[in-house]
Amino acid sequence: MAMIKYSPAVLLLLYMTAAMVGVVVAELQRFDHAVKSDGSLSFLVVGDWGRRGLYNQSNVAYQMGKVGEKTDVDFIISTGDNFYDSGLIDVDDPAFFESFSNVYTAPSLQKQWYSVLGNHDYRGNALAQLSPVLTQKDSRWFCLKSFMLHAGNTEFFFVDTTPFQDKYFTETKHTYDWRGVLPRPDYIANLLKEVDIALKESNAKWKIVVGHHTMFSAGDHGNTQELVDKLLPILKENEVNLYINGHDHCLQQIISPDSKLQFLTSGGGSKAWRGNTNPWNPNELKFYYDGQGFMNCEITYEKIQLAFYDIFGNELHKWSVSEYVHSSS
Repeated sequence: MAMIKYSPAVLLLLYMTAAMVGVVVAELQRFDHAVKSDGSLSFLVVGDWGRRGLYNQSNVAYQMGKVGEKTDVDFIISTGDNFYDSGLIDVDDPAFFESFSNVYTAPSLQKQWYSVLGNHDYRGNALAQLSPVLTQKDSRWFCLKSFMLHAGNTEFFFVDTTPFQDKYFTETKHTYDWRGVLPRPDYIANLLKEVDIALKESNAKWKIVVGHHTMFSAGDHGNTQELVDKLLPILKENEVNLYINGHDHCLQQIISPDSKLQFLTSGGGSKAWRGNTNPWNPNELKFYYDGQGFMNCEITYEKIQLAFYDIFGNELHKWSVSEYVHSSS
């Protein structure tokens, strides 16, 4: 379980209270998670999953449990769109158990889950997912809009990407829970500032940024230009190693042509097979799978190694970096 500096229930309550009264909470709260005795770290990444076990969600969960046992995972990362179609109604919404607690039942998955919100989560009661009440219902659950996680020689920077996208503020088809986000320009400016400061202050060997939305993607949603314009320059300047996201319901790896950044999509937690693939430079698109699955990542001081798996447990693609020497298969 996570070694949290402060009570997560208290911090979540303070965060939710501030959001409800419209206060922008910009400073990235920092949490610690213990690593193995040899300093290594292993975690799973899954996104776009919450469909009460349907659309192969249960199959993905089963294979996650097997890989999680094999690699002795320390925690799980959720890249958002945790509950479809429109987040949670409130903290008593049965979807929390039906899509989370009752699906990810394998022993290896009884670890801390670190989650961010996706656009579908914002369509419901976004504050419900941040509530300490859910953590009391299932101690694995931990969700904040943005925060930092320190684990051995690695630091994770979880970024709330939904408010960046312009279309969510103009479309009339859906409504969004913007409590704590408005005024939007201030929220985004403060968040970018805090991410930049946190990255600059980090002495971690490996820096990983997690958000819901794609930065670059050959999938159905494609690139998120607002992130490319506003967040990407900060990641490059601060030599971030990985940007991990969901949103597109696929698995993919795109390399940066002008930095060491890797763009990794793990959004295959349930409904997938959209059938739309945008043309992409094959020198940059190292892997693309239009289907369900998840990602496993193992980190030591010398090396990052990751692998993508499908619902049958097949290893579809693997990649590693060691002192800037890359390999993939």
